[in-house]
Amino acid sequence: MRNRWRAAAAAAAVALSLVARPAAAGQPARAAAPQAAAAEGCDVLAPGASAAAEKAVRTACSQIGVWYSWGGGHGPAPGPTYGTVDPTDPASAHDPQRRGFDCSGLVRYAYAEATGRDILNGTAHSQYTSPYATARFGASDGTGPLVPGDLLVWGSARKVHHVALYLGAGKMVEARQSGTRVTVSDVRTGGDFFGAVRVGGSPGQGTFSTWGTDVWTHVEPSTTSARVHRFAGPTSVRVECQKHAQSVTAEGITNDAWSYLPDHRAWITNIYIKGPAWLDGVPTCR
Repeated sequence: MRNRWRAAAAAAAVALSLVARPAAAGQPARAAAPQAAAAEGCDVLAPGASAAAEKAVRTACSQIGVWYSWGGGHGPAPGPTYGTVDPTDPASAHDPQRRGFDCSGLVRYAYAEATGRDILNGTAHSQYTSPYATARFGASDGTGPLVPGDLLVWGSARKVHHVALYLGAGKMVEARQSGTRVTVSDVRTGGDFFGAVRVGGSPGQGTFSTWGTDVWTHVEPSTTSARVHRFAGPTSVRVECQKHAQSVTAEGITNDAWSYLPDHRAWITNIYIKGPAWLDGVPTCR
């Protein structure tokens, strides 16, 4: 098994010189065959992923060479579609004639094929905040704790604007921007890299939704402790446990219950979690 991962990682280091043959002018690009994807070094390059995550990776890799198309992949069913013009990007002028994916369209298709259900239908931001998230990682975590199939994201708490699938060995598969094709890239952890999220085939245990806008989490269950993370709007979160601590009054509600969010390593007042004042089925923190 160890030799398998070494061989796959070595394949990723090969220069990505092979590209799908361009389509004739005005014709949609065809998806690359899985064999071509393997030749590009696109595969599961590390151990630790679930079977569904590995299948999602290989599904995305089977699309190597397909055009990026803004809005592509967001039809009634998962799969490549013709895109639209992005008014902010002149390179997207031909996207209405290019059948392919944008970044989230590719991720949607990969996980739909992997799980048999359309669990990630939406934008990069909605995929990051998906209730199917089972773990989250911040930018400071880097790629160390990641496994193949994790979603890498760029942007901010207010808006995630790009998503890609992690392969392992510092590599990812992505539909990056107009004028390019689905490809393997080195993970870009600089700039506005925001972190990663791990996706499961069913909603994460203890998953709830926040409500309100610009809601802050804290280091301790107290509003006077340091702030950690801001939820710009309703967000799916995983709650590990809850406890009685500082009483808070907000939005006309008073509550002393706080929940611990392990994926954010922070506390949030239960006022901003949809549900009763004391969440059903969530244990008391010890």
